[in-house]
Amino acid sequence: MTSQTTIGTAGPGDTAPADPSDRSPSSGLRGHPWFTLITVAVGVMMVALDGTIVAIANPAIQKDLNASFADVQWITNGYFLALAVSLITAGKLGDRFGHRQTFLIGVVGFAAASGAIGLSGSIALVVTFRVLQGLFGALLMPAALGLLRATFPAEKLNMAIGIWGMVIGASTAGGPILGGVLVEHVNWQSVFFVNVPVGVLALALGTLILLDHRARNAPRSFDILGIVLLSGAMFCLVWALIKAPAWGWGDGRTWTFVAVSAVGFAVFSFWETKVKEPLIPLGLFRSVPLSAGVVLMVLMAIAFMGGLFFVTFYLQNVHGMSPIDAGLHLLPLTGMMIVGSPLAGAMITRLGPRIPLAGGMAATAIAMYGMSTLKVDTGSATMSLWFALLGLGLAPVMVGATEVIVGNAPMELSGVAGGLQQAAMQIGGSLGTAVLGAVMASKVDGDLAGNWADAGLPKLTPAQLDQASEAVQVGVAPVAKGTPEAIAAKIADVAHDTFISGMSLASLVAAGVAAVAVLVALLTKRGENAEAGAGAAHI
Repeated sequence: MTSQTTIGTAGPGDTAPADPSDRSPSSGLRGHPWFTLITVAVGVMMVALDGTIVAIANPAIQKDLNASFADVQWITNGYFLALAVSLITAGKLGDRFGHRQTFLIGVVGFAAASGAIGLSGSIALVVTFRVLQGLFGALLMPAALGLLRATFPAEKLNMAIGIWGMVIGASTAGGPILGGVLVEHVNWQSVFFVNVPVGVLALALGTLILLDHRARNAPRSFDILGIVLLSGAMFCLVWALIKAPAWGWGDGRTWTFVAVSAVGFAVFSFWETKVKEPLIPLGLFRSVPLSAGVVLMVLMAIAFMGGLFFVTFYLQNVHGMSPIDAGLHLLPLTGMMIVGSPLAGAMITRLGPRIPLAGGMAATAIAMYGMSTLKVDTGSATMSLWFALLGLGLAPVMVGATEVIVGNAPMELSGVAGGLQQAAMQIGGSLGTAVLGAVMASKVDGDLAGNWADAGLPKLTPAQLDQASEAVQVGVAPVAKGTPEAIAAKIADVAHDTFISGMSLASLVAAGVAAVAVLVALLTKRGENAEAGAGAAHI
């Protein structure tokens, strides 16, 4: 039987809770807030890194395992689908059984699945273990936020989330660089094997340092039907977003999955009002700041992930950079996120989230507008300016929106709130890639034939034009083998100019989304329940 000790409770007239490291029995390493932060950062780094590092390895995996293009797409889609569908349920598991146990299980499972991928000899096994990676990664992310929320007092929580966000930003942006080095100088398996020692380190630190915090009124039962309904609705939504670029937004299959998702969410919402201990108490969304934080995270991810999706093609296929060089050109973005996240945490602690969040989204809107002005021959200095501004704008949003969501949720729902934050970001990223991809495709389809004819190139059949359009949408010049050099140069010019026009329009749409997010940011405020973390029970 476990015993619970109430710690650090403060009445209306009491002083603020002390630093958790000063409270018995959290003395020494175990339960120390800053060592807790280091531990969860090591674990979360694996999940964030795997979101981007694997993309660099896909061509080598395809060649080595003789996989089709659709198979390779599932290496990424399977991971993100499992992650997005499971995050909120995983957060609830942490609230029910404790975030320490959930985090450690996630670390072990993620590292083991990574090692299994490296040992896999078929594409089917790679995809299967990638799905398992996503499921175990979903356990890690909300649990990390739950541990930070329970360990840090309110006055230090924003700084902790700032450093946590810095690790995620650096890992996400550093993935292509590390992946390029490993694939080029070792092999594609090393991209996955690298998670094994990181997982062992996170497990060792977690066993020694993490203290299990649990709210007094933590949930004691499971809303099984709610989990099934929410997971099904999330699956249909994310599946529609993943398949929309291939099926088309006008295709009946796309809208069938969207409609099933909408019905699923509606039935889930109705059920949550009837069950004794719902998966997500709908009263949570009566908090305007929390709801605004979730919407803000979705809008931020649409602008950021959707806009950045095309930048990688711009750097590699238009400018002809290697994956490593492309990653290095994105270092201004990474660097500003690394520097800006802890600074944003301090600023939010001092001023509250509203001004930093609105300012961050305004900077993001300006950066995306600036990226709409990029040309085929734009120099590195100009690109770096807009990338740096984007990183500077994103930092306070990553930190502030997280604090607004988690801090405005009751302590016993901190895992669910962490799952909401991460799910909002995953859905926003998928939505941004799908919607901005549709904008790009529409612009390229509308301009390519005219640009092709204006350049005096031979007329294409409808089938040839469709094939050329698909290539141009990712910045590739559709030059057939044996094409004379002069003609090939003309085709490259047309392809790159058409791609730039599509990327410019997509970036303008992303800028508009970020501008709307400025207004949403004005609805946020400091977490009403942030102080509860210092009074959590530990086990």
